[in-house]
Amino acid sequence: MPLDQMQVKGSGSYHEYDYSKTMTTVIHASCVSLDGLGVLLRGPSGAGKSDLALRLIDDGAKLVSDDYCEVSVTNGTLIAAAPQTIAGKMEVRGIGIITMPFTSPAAIGLVVDLMPVKEIQRMPESLSCLLEGVTLPRIQIDALLPSALARVKLAAHRINAFGAIVERSDD
Repeated sequence: MPLDQMQVKGSGSYHEYDYSKTMTTVIHASCVSLDGLGVLLRGPSGAGKSDLALRLIDDGAKLVSDDYCEVSVTNGTLIAAAPQTIAGKMEVRGIGIITMPFTSPAAIGLVVDLMPVKEIQRMPESLSCLLEGVTLPRIQIDALLPSALARVKLAAHRINAFGAIVERSDD
């Protein structure tokens, strides 16, 4: 089934998809869809995954899943979906668990590893990672920096047709 037929955009209900034909792994990450590009936010508890996802959603992204994602590979594409038990739910620190519109699944096009700024290379040697056998563009950011939202959007808009982060001449 094509990905666009599996999505339920903003409905608050869970998609119907038969995962029995694919190997699914649950990972500790949040995911949003930014202009149709799945952005996977990884990091330890307290790194700011939910907070950065909330800022991206406030700026127009769609929630895919908060805190945990089911990932699988379909035709060489990494797909992330919300586990049914948490679909449309998001933890907002200081407020609690809220229900919000979501879209699920999403094709992952960017991995964002969250870490303290002192651990991030100024000029990284590699802008990719291997996840479930799929090579994906990857950036490292400190989710607590005021520019975190802008950095994710900048990287997402610089991904080319081959899945690499490139310099754009149209900027």
